[in-house]
Amino acid sequence: IVMTGIPSLDNSIRTLKNGVVDFLIKPINLKHMELSLRRVMRQRTLFMENVLLKSEVRGKKRIETLNRELLSKVEELNTLNRIMGHFTATSSSANVFQRTVDIAREVVRADVSSFFVIASSAGQPCEVAAARTAPAGPEPLVEARAGEIKAGPMPAAPDEELGQMAASVCADGLPLLVTAAAVDVGRPGRFRSLMGVPVKIREKLFGVLTAAVSAGGRVFTEKDLFYLSFTTQTAAGAIENLALYENLYENLFATLYGFVNALEARDLYTRQHSSRVTEIALVLGRELGCSAEELNILNFAGPLHDIGKIGIRDDILLKPGRLSAEEFEKIKEHPIIGANMLSQLGLWDQERRIIRCHHERFDGAGYPDGLQQEEIPFLARILSLADAYDAMASDRAYRKRMEQSLILSIIQEGSGTQFDPGIVGAFQQAYHEGKISPPAETGLSA
Repeated sequence: IVMTGIPSLDNSIRTLKNGVVDFLIKPINLKHMELSLRRVMRQRTLFMENVLLKSEVRGKKRIETLNRELLSKVEELNTLNRIMGHFTATSSSANVFQRTVDIAREVVRADVSSFFVIASSAGQPCEVAAARTAPAGPEPLVEARAGEIKAGPMPAAPDEELGQMAASVCADGLPLLVTAAAVDVGRPGRFRSLMGVPVKIREKLFGVLTAAVSAGGRVFTEKDLFYLSFTTQTAAGAIENLALYENLYENLFATLYGFVNALEARDLYTRQHSSRVTEIALVLGRELGCSAEELNILNFAGPLHDIGKIGIRDDILLKPGRLSAEEFEKIKEHPIIGANMLSQLGLWDQERRIIRCHHERFDGAGYPDGLQQEEIPFLARILSLADAYDAMASDRAYRKRMEQSLILSIIQEGSGTQFDPGIVGAFQQAYHEGKISPPAETGLSA
């Protein structure tokens, strides 16, 4: 508030410009003084409210910005987790290529995605898997293909541009993003925007993952390139792990099958016995409606079911005459020996149980644990009948093979005692349909 004894229009304007709320003219009236003070206090209150409101607006805008950034980060983490989650269920190197292109197409919303590997013989990128979405139709139609790694030039149609993109990435080993502007400069192609990212395993270029959006579609961004790069890093880890696992797996089984072959080489009469038992068990498994996983377990356990006999002395295993009670007790140890061999490897719990239980009887009179009926694993009951049939149908050191009619009679009589009745029924059905046949003549005599 300015008090003046020389009022003028110029002075009044200058005071208002300098932030003065009111001015009083001498001599001063105290009532006017009170009104001026009230006006000042009201102006001050409005000013403070305005300052606080502006601060609140700025804070709200900042919070909204932080929320948007947070949501973006959460979405990014969800995408990365989704990419990693997709690879956890990959069980073979052939599947990982197809899964990679499927994930890439989904994550970056591409119309086409392809996986190329570097053929060592030709040094050229060769497509081994691809996924594409049809541009029209009520629902997206996904066409996928996967093939073996092969040498040779890329096919010119229909994805010549993707092949060229892969070749460019191979040339320098760096990610490449082609925007719509870059595409429009050159010859018009099928795609508006393309990306290519190298797939490296232990710093060595293994392949290239590409993605493309059809002409008229969206344009890839640097974030899309980041997602594609993360996909290739995850895929590279999965490929390397699968390759190591499959190599160990194959070497391990080769060793175990080597033991089986060594065992069968000791006894000419049981040669190929494990293979035949496995084939019969698989026939019975299909007849009984076993799942693919159960058939896979039978396929692994079958060849190894007698591997424990490698721990039985030759004078007992190859004895041409009847075994003594003590010798038979020794023979009965082979399921335990075989199961323990797999136990030392820390693998295949179900297969180990089947090997241990394949001499159990349905009535509980079998060995080594005297299990009965449902206590015996279902797949072990299947393997038990397959093993018994082939043993009776093959020449042994202590006897010639039995007649088929006698074998069928023994199996029927053993229904409910030695064998599961349901499995006996499936065996008879498969045998009469010609799915199970006796082994070929060995030409050996007892």
